[in-house]
Amino acid sequence: MVGAGTIGLSWAALFAANGIEVRITDPREDLAEAVRAALPPLAASIPGADVDDLRSRIRVTGDLAEAVADVDLVQENGPERLEFKQQLFAEIARLAPESAVLASSSSGIIATAIAAELPDSAAERLLIAHPFNPPQVVPLVEIVPGERTAEPVAEAAVEFYRALGKTPVRLRKEIPGFVANRLQSAIMQESISLVLQGVVDVDELDTVMKASLGGRYATVGPFESFHLGGGPGGIRHMMAHLGVGMAERWKDLGHPQLTEDGIATISDQTEAAYGAGPDAYLERSELRDRKQNAINAVLHDLTS
Repeated sequence: MVGAGTIGLSWAALFAANGIEVRITDPREDLAEAVRAALPPLAASIPGADVDDLRSRIRVTGDLAEAVADVDLVQENGPERLEFKQQLFAEIARLAPESAVLASSSSGIIATAIAAELPDSAAERLLIAHPFNPPQVVPLVEIVPGERTAEPVAEAAVEFYRALGKTPVRLRKEIPGFVANRLQSAIMQESISLVLQGVVDVDELDTVMKASLGGRYATVGPFESFHLGGGPGGIRHMMAHLGVGMAERWKDLGHPQLTEDGIATISDQTEAAYGAGPDAYLERSELRDRKQNAINAVLHDLTS
C-alpha cells in the first residue's frame, strides 16, 4: 500500500480483513501513529473485522523498496497529480517484482497517461483500480486498463477485487474521471447551482436526495429506473412521453462558478448542518458507514 491517506488506510484495512499481509508506506512522519489511530474505526466499519487481527497483518515502513519487495500487488494512493504518479510508478516498477500488478486508486487520471514513460514490461501490468470512498464500505471499484495493459492482468484484477467482496466494473473505454465520479460531478454541479440560486439550503437538498433518488438508486440504476417508470411500455414509453421535457431541462441546468462567496455559502451551510472538525467527522463518518453496511447487507440478502 503506497500512500497512507484516507484511501490507502481504508484499502489496507480491507485487504487485511480478507487475510492479506499488507505493507504500508508513506513519507509522512506520523505514519505509524496514523495507522494505529485509523484501525479501530476502520475495523468497526468492516463487518466481522477485529482490530488486533488487522494490526497483525499490517506492517508499517517508511522505505518504498521494503514496502514493495516480493509483493503480488501494489495499490498506489498518492496525490492526484499526473507527473507525481508517473515518477512514483517509475520507482515502483524499478523496485517491485516483475510479476506484481501495479494498481492506482486514481480518481480521474487514466492509466495510459500514468504509464506513458514506462517500458512495456511495466505498462502491461499497470491499471486503474478506483474505489468509491470509503473503500472498505462502498462496494464499487472501477477497473480501467490502459492501452498497454495486458488482458490477463485486467482479468486477474477483476477477480482479485471481487474476492475482497467488492463489486468491480471494468470500463470499456478510458475516460478521465471514469464513470462514478463523472456522475457525482454532474449531480454536484446542479446541487451547488440550486443552493446558490436559493432554491433550497444544503441540508434540504440532501434530504431531497436521500428521500428520493438516493434510495431509488441503491436498488436500481438510472436506466432500469426509467425502464420501470414506463410501465409495461418500458423505456420506449418514457422516452416518447417524457424524453423531450427531460432534454429541455438539460438546457436549463446550472453552471455555477465556484467563487469565494459561493464556496463560503456552500461551506457555511454544510458545516451548520453537519458540524466541523475531527469530532464531527468521526461521528458523521461512523453513522454513514453503519447506514451503508446496513444497505449492503439487505441488498446482499435479497440478491443472494
